[in-house]
Amino acid sequence: MTGKLTVSRKFHIAREGLGRKRFREGEEAAKPAGRVQRVSRVMALAIQCDQLIRDGVIKNQSELAHYAQVTTARMTHIMWLTNLAPEIQEAILFLPRVESGPDTIKEIEVRRIARVLDWGVQRGRWERIGGLVSTP
Repeated sequence: MTGKLTVSRKFHIAREGLGRKRFREGEEAAKPAGRVQRVSRVMALAIQCDQLIRDGVIKNQSELAHYAQVTTARMTHIMWLTNLAPEIQEAILFLPRVESGPDTIKEIEVRRIARVLDWGVQRGRWERIGGLVSTP
């Protein structure tokens, strides 16, 4: 018996640091398309920095700014995001990825909302800039 055997398999070759390539099983679509919005990354950083201070790993924002190699003012901007209502923080973390063009929500807009400590007012302002939030 001299028949041919054909094997069909989906795979993806992923690029890693320094130009290395890695063979991965499955389809290329395993990696989500687009990029995470900047405000989402900064929100995640703010939450992580806040946890470092709460756990006592870092003494205060000034020390955190020193280790992060940013100004104390910039660290304050980042940390103000932790004053947002929890559902707004969650909405920011799960903003849709951006395929092309500018981010849909700018960090400076969110920082303006975070300066207000009343969560009810924050929710109204968040909805005005186009953010979606599910109120309880």
